Amino acid sequence: MADEKQENKVIDLTQPEQPAEPLDEFADADLDTSNVEIHTDESSAEVTAVSADYGADQIQILEGLEAVRMRPGMYIGSTSERGLHHLVYEVVDNSIDEALAGYCDHIEVTIEADNSITVTDNGRGIPVDMHESGKPAVEVVLTVLHAGGKFGGDGYKVSGGLHGVGVSVVNALSTHMEVQVKRDGKIHEITFKRGHTVKPLTVIGDTEETGTRVHFLPDPEIFTVTTYSYDTLKHRLRELAFLNHGITIVLHDKRQDPEKSESFHFDGGISSFVEHLNRKKEKINPTPIYFNGVKDDTVVEIALQYNDSYQENIYSFVNNINTEEGGTHLAGFKLALTRAANDFARKQGILKDKDGNLSGDDVREGLTAVISLKVREPQFEGQTKTKLGNSEIRGIVDSIVTEGLSEYFEENPVITKKIIDKAIMAARAREAARKARELTRRKNALEVSSLPGKLADCSVKDPEQAEIYLVEGDSAGGSAKQGRDRRFQAILPLRGKILNVEKARLDRIFANAEIRTMITAFGTGISDDFDIAKRRYGKIIIMTDADVDGAHIRTLLLTFLYRYMKPLIEHGHVFIAQPPLYLIRKGKKHWYTYSDEELTKKLDEVGHDGASVQRYKGLGEMNPEQLWETTMDPNSRTMLRVDMEDAEEADELFTILMGDKVEPRRQFIEENAKLVRNLDI
Repeated sequence: MADEKQENKVIDLTQPEQPAEPLDEFADADLDTSNVEIHTDESSAEVTAVSADYGADQIQILEGLEAVRMRPGMYIGSTSERGLHHLVYEVVDNSIDEALAGYCDHIEVTIEADNSITVTDNGRGIPVDMHESGKPAVEVVLTVLHAGGKFGGDGYKVSGGLHGVGVSVVNALSTHMEVQVKRDGKIHEITFKRGHTVKPLTVIGDTEETGTRVHFLPDPEIFTVTTYSYDTLKHRLRELAFLNHGITIVLHDKRQDPEKSESFHFDGGISSFVEHLNRKKEKINPTPIYFNGVKDDTVVEIALQYNDSYQENIYSFVNNINTEEGGTHLAGFKLALTRAANDFARKQGILKDKDGNLSGDDVREGLTAVISLKVREPQFEGQTKTKLGNSEIRGIVDSIVTEGLSEYFEENPVITKKIIDKAIMAARAREAARKARELTRRKNALEVSSLPGKLADCSVKDPEQAEIYLVEGDSAGGSAKQGRDRRFQAILPLRGKILNVEKARLDRIFANAEIRTMITAFGTGISDDFDIAKRRYGKIIIMTDADVDGAHIRTLLLTFLYRYMKPLIEHGHVFIAQPPLYLIRKGKKHWYTYSDEELTKKLDEVGHDGASVQRYKGLGEMNPEQLWETTMDPNSRTMLRVDMEDAEEADELFTILMGDKVEPRRQFIEENAKLVRNLDI
């Protein structure tokens, strides 16, 4: 089957990607087999054998940075947008390391008009004296892998750059790079082209300042994307300013407006970070709880604040690296938080002898926290190398958190009691949810047919081949069931609007019939029971009407998936169907268009005379054949993949749109009203 058409965006939290096709994509293809050899009796080793001799002359040594250019994905993860931005982070990390060492407090990042990048700091400047290799130290740092001042020497006590690949990789993957170093009263300059030195280090002037300026242009021969995202860089630079209080980081963008810039400086550090994350929420403790401690050369900073929501948001960092998979520091924090809450509740008599302890989930309901560590020798593990593995860190964090929280709880009993009361309510809801959860655990495949919602399942059992459409209403559900390919497409009609999970605990969520149906159909469980390996469908496709009600239902579904099945979004399993807005008929021919612009363009090409235009307001207006042809046929449909490009902003968006506070929602609507099209009143 042909690749599906993909649009460039889906709401504010998505990025497109070509999804894998269901079933065998070559099943119906006409293949040219004239040059194909068929082997029926040979082993795979015989089939892949080569006739050439294997000797010393076939052993290749990739000199210098050639290995980086040949296999860039090994060093920066990808050659797409993520890898492109990683180049900036590597250079900025060097400036941040100078700040951690106490020598830098101002960093500027500029996206130049040609999409090149300039990073300037006021640190000590990269050393320019001669290295034992016979080259200036700055040239060694920029042309030799694993060369720097962070490998056991006294240059840096703590470094985020140690986890990275080094600025030499940025040099290797850039068309050109110019580096200026202000040091020892002189301005030194050196120039490179694709990792090779083209202008040796020379003195070009005098100065009383110190610092480093790095300018580079990513190589279009390497990168599939060469345009920088201002918002992506802004998010990371703001995060670094939060994590390193007192530093000023300025971002400039000279591509359209030479004056465009933002400055990030937070004296409150991670306390300001927590306040930023909670700025649209109703707080239980108005001022974040903050404490820090140092033990065995490990610096621990904790800031936390409770809000009235039912979700937890904990962000953990080690040497400014976001440890998305957690690790020993997060485990130590959770253990100490749960113990401190239970100890306080027992001591104050809030929990009686007959009461069971509060669980970690109970205590963390509504918690927003930032954990930031500076570790001298971090050991990272996990699939993406973002999980801290140092075993000694668990005890260090545990002891610092226990001491800090115990002191706060004793000194602030009124606020602490509100936190404990919220946790007790969560515990009661958890018990009710446990009983309701049993109703969603399917013992065998036959039980699905009797579920409310009337799931029409597909015949294929491989989740990578199967997809399920969540369809608004019975009418559209009927058309979808008739029009689908029942081999790999399942249909689940949803009646009305599902529960707004932003305002509900798990017990109410499990009591909602439509949500129970989805949980059982997906097979993954939710929340702590979630297991992505048990999913029954590779694609979960939301298909709603192109009107206000349809948009509301879509938002409710996305809120549920984001809050309780987030890995489905993180791993790219959630999609938005794109039904056409218009049907054009002229004579015996017809066309579908998916936007006003496409409608105008098509009418301008065939001609307006004799053409009739039908505006689709609902899926139910299409017969099964039309629904298949426009929205469900993998050969012709357009789908948008929901992505987790920025989880923090997505979290804020759902809080604004679906939360209790009216003012942020009113402000959001006023700011975005001018962007609304196709509003049906």
